Amino acid sequence: MAEEPTYDDRDGFIWLDGKLVPWREANVHVLTHALHYASSVFEGVRAYDGHIFEADWHSRRLRESAAMLGFDLPWSIEQITAACYETLKANDLKDAYVRPVAWRGSEQMGVSAQKTKPHMAIACWYWGTYLDPGAGGLKLDIAPWRRPAPFTAPVQAKAAGLYMIATMSKHHAEARGFQDALMFDYRGQVAEATGANAFFIKDGVIHTPTPDCFLNGITRQTVIKLARRRGIEVIERAIWPEELEGFEQFFLTGSAAEIVPVGSAGPWSFQVGEMTRQIQKDYSDLVRGKLTL
Repeated sequence: MAEEPTYDDRDGFIWLDGKLVPWREANVHVLTHALHYASSVFEGVRAYDGHIFEADWHSRRLRESAAMLGFDLPWSIEQITAACYETLKANDLKDAYVRPVAWRGSEQMGVSAQKTKPHMAIACWYWGTYLDPGAGGLKLDIAPWRRPAPFTAPVQAKAAGLYMIATMSKHHAEARGFQDALMFDYRGQVAEATGANAFFIKDGVIHTPTPDCFLNGITRQTVIKLARRRGIEVIERAIWPEELEGFEQFFLTGSAAEIVPVGSAGPWSFQVGEMTRQIQKDYSDLVRGKLTL
């Protein structure tokens, strides 16, 4: 089996600051502000049969995330979405993962970034199952790091810097034989996984943590609409770790992950139940145009 190419050495094209360039030539300088000070935001989007699901919503969030970090993108929502489709077409892809990313450039070095210019790139590639749950659901560790308080970081921005503890937590989990990790927040409440939101089911009711210190995911919001469309009660609230023992089912949501059942998280076990399967099917039908909200 051929080894997958690294992400800097591939055929194809990447949209960079307004034009398509050959994949291997889409580079930035080593003194780019984002590389040193994490002044970067990004999106993760999936395309299904040539249609980018909620493309404008993701483009809007990219602009809003940049604004939260204090820099404005010169590209409109419509221009970002059009560039995503242009990149998808240039790479002859219909089912793909699309990654827009925006950052402060190398025009100034130091903590202050007033003289830097905003830059943006869009790449896309085929990406199959992001998290493979197997027959029994994902096996999650409990992360050693916690999601920060909203007064310490721009928690509603999809900012690169906020994923540092996610990477550290995922590596810690993988080293211990787990696939991912469940993160608590600064108060000790249940928050999310390292890159996906959490939903729990008990007695036919869905419970999900209030996203007051972590990203309120687009897939998360979509799943809440899908569940309520079926008449399923969804309660957004604070969830404490000691409650996990009483939940019957647990699933994660994210644009890359889609809908993934969880079999265990730390000492707590869960079933891969019918309601989780139904939400999976509804989401699959929605993104492929077989269902509307």
